Amino acid sequence: MLINRIVLITLALLSLSSFAQNVEREKLPPPRELTPEQAKVASANYQKYCSLCHGVDRQGHANDHAPSLRSKSLFESGVPHAILRPMSYGRQGTAMGGYLDEVGGPMTLDETWDLTYWLFWQAGVDRVKLSTNPVLGDVQRGEVVYQENCATCHGKKGEGITAPALGNQSALAHNSDEFIRYAIEKGRNDTPMVAFADKLSSADIDNVTAFLRSQASGWKQETQVLKHIPTPKEYIINPNNDDPNFTLNEQGYVTSADLYAALKAKKRMVLLDTRVPSVWQTAHIEGSFPLPYYTDFDALEKELPKDVQIVAYCSCPRAAADYLTNKLTDRGYLKTAVLWEGIFGWQNLGYPVKRAEGINDSKELSSSTH
Repeated sequence: MLINRIVLITLALLSLSSFAQNVEREKLPPPRELTPEQAKVASANYQKYCSLCHGVDRQGHANDHAPSLRSKSLFESGVPHAILRPMSYGRQGTAMGGYLDEVGGPMTLDETWDLTYWLFWQAGVDRVKLSTNPVLGDVQRGEVVYQENCATCHGKKGEGITAPALGNQSALAHNSDEFIRYAIEKGRNDTPMVAFADKLSSADIDNVTAFLRSQASGWKQETQVLKHIPTPKEYIINPNNDDPNFTLNEQGYVTSADLYAALKAKKRMVLLDTRVPSVWQTAHIEGSFPLPYYTDFDALEKELPKDVQIVAYCSCPRAAADYLTNKLTDRGYLKTAVLWEGIFGWQNLGYPVKRAEGINDSKELSSSTH
């Protein structure tokens, strides 16, 4: 008798969850409006920090498969925290860095809030009220459905291939079950992410949501210890040694193997990390200088030497580094190169990185072999 009651209760909960997509959701009031000056600053900040990857018109997928920031379904369901949190703290293990000053980014908390609201008002949608209750489903069935319908773009383990990483722990920690479910149900307008409301049953959408949520267990947010930012006097590493003799391809790219060999040989160079400095804090190639792609190049030209080999890298794997070196070339810097694989490729090949705490992720450059 007890077992029958449990089964009936479970089925009722599943039915309620499945029914959610077929009812008219309650509308929420819009967030605060910006003053003209706040909107002007937010618009400028978007173009300066976000457009390289998310596109000048917020269309998404300009670089590194960065998602659309004008998708109707996103801004219906995702304001403010689903936008504010990744902007502020980034997505660990992806190319999305944190832009909040307390983690090493360039924006204040007020500026991140204003940019979040600016994006909402640009999208021109009404917010819907989503539940914060868990979505119940069959995790094993959800994995099967996920592999059949989602893995091609999002990766077999949710790592992201041509679409965002759904298995990312910070994303799963920040987003509610209903937010995830709404994205599956509605898709992302004007992007390759289609709506699955007519492709999957309500139960299977629940099942995929439950499967994705099951990947979040064990994650916890850790306090980040910020590392000392080098000064311009520290641009050049091994300043008294010879320059490297790289063999670059026609586009000016250097391989991880060649860069690693030059670092091992203590060659003289300037190694630039062109990502937002918050991710330099998390992991960077030892000796690199954090010089983000949105740098004031007029001021930079007074400090950055032109007679030393410059190597730039990012995680896109090359978009931000290409952008920065092109700007340098326009200003007469002729000894530039870009790391072909980017830092994620560098790490995947087994080369070492330095952590904010001063501990290497793998081998010391001074003593290891590859």
